[in-house]
Amino acid sequence: MKLDKSIDLFNKGQKNLVGAVNSPVRAFKSVGGVPVFIDHAKGSKIFDVDGNEYIDMVLSYGPMILGHRHQKVERSIKKALKKGYTFGASTNKEIKLAKMVCDAFPGMDKVRFVNSGTEAVLSAIRLARAYTGHNKIIKFSGCYHGHSDALLVAAGSGLATLSLPGSMGVPDEAVKNTLIAEYNNIDSVTQHLEAHNDIAAVIIEPIAGNMGVVEPTQEFLQQLRTITRDKGILLIMDEVMTGFRSKFGGAQELLGIEGDITCLGKVIGGGFPVGAYGARNEIMEMVAPLGGMYQAGTLSGNPIAMACGIATLKQLKKQNPYKSFQKKALKIKRMLLLSAEKYGVDVQVNHFGSMINPFFTSQEVTDFKSAQLSNTNSFKVFFWQMMEHGVFLPPSQFEAWFLSSALDKKDLEKLAIAIDLSMAKVAEKQKIK
Repeated sequence: MKLDKSIDLFNKGQKNLVGAVNSPVRAFKSVGGVPVFIDHAKGSKIFDVDGNEYIDMVLSYGPMILGHRHQKVERSIKKALKKGYTFGASTNKEIKLAKMVCDAFPGMDKVRFVNSGTEAVLSAIRLARAYTGHNKIIKFSGCYHGHSDALLVAAGSGLATLSLPGSMGVPDEAVKNTLIAEYNNIDSVTQHLEAHNDIAAVIIEPIAGNMGVVEPTQEFLQQLRTITRDKGILLIMDEVMTGFRSKFGGAQELLGIEGDITCLGKVIGGGFPVGAYGARNEIMEMVAPLGGMYQAGTLSGNPIAMACGIATLKQLKKQNPYKSFQKKALKIKRMLLLSAEKYGVDVQVNHFGSMINPFFTSQEVTDFKSAQLSNTNSFKVFFWQMMEHGVFLPPSQFEAWFLSSALDKKDLEKLAIAIDLSMAKVAEKQKIK
């Protein structure tokens, strides 16, 4: 696998870009080597500047659920572009996408579009504080909710990849109202509730996708919903990653739980920058211009993003690929487990719907602590071998792999071969050590 042009671009990028990247995980720090630079993509494949072809299991970290450049989605984007790029005023597409989103989420009457998942979450937190009149929030170790100051603590994949407990530049005052609990541990939540009477919200990823793929137990989720409701505390479901990925709607519905505020992103923009937060009327009517909770954005509801989101959701509804995703994920899981057993490599594989992740550990992964027991050196070997054999993976042990409806039988066959060869190399390296 030649990476000459990527190396050249990486060196050039160092001059005017921070680390030659615009997001830390892209720097490949946790896997070593030089990051690949992408030239183009189509369907299930992505191609780097050196001409290497990969099956794309990153999918821009989730939004490309139909694969790249779906014909009908691309047609909708081109049609929207002819009318203009941005207006700083409202369009009918915002109303159309808002209805599609609200109809897909029980308990969501109104939604506000923003430009990123980070914006969606920080706005949802502000809204919860406005609605309850309280300041403190509870988040879970290993869950990532964007890079706003109050939430950039014990925050999952990006920081875990760089071995950072938080971030420089975040003052103590910014996180003094953030309480940390343990995923799948209801006692860690009740301890905070007993110690504080000014908690506005609990925020959680219904499927944790930033410490790998970690599913909550049914008992944990139900208890969490019960105690927050009893205490008058809002439950914020961060479905930026999981929204429309496991069903046409949210993972929370599959899990039998309903949050008070839901945060969305990724799929609802089909690959364009987008985020959203929504809730029932009594909560959302706190938001300006109806209420006193201010939030605004020049590019919020951008007409191109709205057009792409509408077209993506239309195709998702038409395809209804969710049963197929489940079957494909189970096939990939079997590939990983059988290959690991064949070569004597310790691997646990977690999956939910169209998200899957192998952990190089012998212990079941149920929270951030158990995820961190993974052998990251084995993952490095596995990652680069998979790249060598034509599979583009997230460059972090703690990031989910994503499936698209463009992933076909030939891709799965190629994936099986790549996994087997890569796992063999992991075993070889382990024996040498």
